[in-house]
Amino acid sequence: MQSSLLNRVLTSKAGVAALILRVPVGLILMAHGAQKLFGWFGGNGLAGTAGWMSSMGMEPGYLMALLAGGAEFFGGIALVLGLLTRPAALVAAFTMLVAIFSVHISNGLFAADGGYEYALTLMVALLALAVQGGGAVSMDKALSEKLGRAA
Repeated sequence: MQSSLLNRVLTSKAGVAALILRVPVGLILMAHGAQKLFGWFGGNGLAGTAGWMSSMGMEPGYLMALLAGGAEFFGGIALVLGLLTRPAALVAAFTMLVAIFSVHISNGLFAADGGYEYALTLMVALLALAVQGGGAVSMDKALSEKLGRAA
């Protein structure tokens, strides 16, 4: 049964289009997560992100920063590799949903005004990946084939 569940998570009938979507979305998420966790690319790092999250009432700020940064950074790596694409995409999509409602919704739609359009776009792309899986060129596909031969 566990093998069957894992195979359902890994198996994808999507083609190469999943790769075209996965890689840039994954790289974007990795960069945003690196800002939150490590202070790379002009980010505030874990302490700064934790303070910012606490100031918005997201407590405990350190844990929230770790969860958001981790979901983005490690989820982004998983998406680039096509490894556990569906769970990584779902976790990252949930993170975008939280960002929309905790940070951006009161600013309207447009990103230029601090709105939610960018987070919404990422969330929709992530939901598409959660539905279709990693596709033909992914570690998920290779693992799925290996599991199929072992059964």
